[in-house]
Amino acid sequence: MLNLQRLRVLHELERLGTLTEVARALNYSTSAVSQQLAQLEKEADVALVEKVGRHVVLTDAGVLLAGHARTLLEAVERAQAELAAVRPALSGVLRVASFQSVMLQLVPPALSILYERFPDLQLEVAQREVEPAYAGLLAHEFDVILGEEYPGMDEPMRPGEQREELLRDPLLLAVPALGPWAGAGSITELAAANWTADPEWAMPGRWLRGAARERGFEPRIRFETIDLLLQAHLVRSGHAVGILPQLIATQHLAGAHLHALPGAPVRRIYTAVRSGGAAHPAVAAFRSALTEAAQGLPPLPLSPSPGSS
Repeated sequence: MLNLQRLRVLHELERLGTLTEVARALNYSTSAVSQQLAQLEKEADVALVEKVGRHVVLTDAGVLLAGHARTLLEAVERAQAELAAVRPALSGVLRVASFQSVMLQLVPPALSILYERFPDLQLEVAQREVEPAYAGLLAHEFDVILGEEYPGMDEPMRPGEQREELLRDPLLLAVPALGPWAGAGSITELAAANWTADPEWAMPGRWLRGAARERGFEPRIRFETIDLLLQAHLVRSGHAVGILPQLIATQHLAGAHLHALPGAPVRRIYTAVRSGGAAHPAVAAFRSALTEAAQGLPPLPLSPSPGSS
């Protein structure tokens, strides 16, 4: 009889490629991973892995069995979801990973909604950027994650992922209320300004740089940080200009001038789960609460914009 936990080890090896990464994902030692694979080979009565140089790779039989392992693991999650749906009350723990702006603006009101309606459901929420969040989701560290896409920068779908759009968050040009840039209402007027932005390896940072380059200049990024609250503070205090999402602007850019951008670009925020867990009632309840929280966001007044580019 094939052991399900050892099948998961094989599946993780196919997904991650190295024993070291499998050990990290499953919180095992590398020797324990090797022992699990050796035991699975005995159960299967066929070689599943082989050494190629200093690495271990799957044999044809290993690839075949890893595919079945993925199917079985998804089936177990679907069974757990169906069992949860017939229980009299929604309970248990839902593990969530989210990036900063959603953690600030949407997760707290969503938690309030859930605690009122499902008091026996416990949420554990961790702040993660998108890539680490995906790693945790696929390794079963998280049940739901929040992701984002910027215009023209689609986040690739991962095998075994199910995704659902939550919100389209407008991107806004933010300039200080006072100082040399206060009267600017377009990106092109700010070619010589000090900018704050994410690093270029991050999707928001790449997008902002691309938007400036399309308009013929390289933005002078004096303050590089993934902390959107710091970016907002630098704008408010007159030290920089930036492009920030409405979720942050709603409560953290009071006093700054905010302008819509040409074409009304938005970042797309979504939830992602493993396919097998998509129908779990706790996942559905959390997604519904997030949607309700997003619908309750106040409208954001924009400053009159003298520019159009």
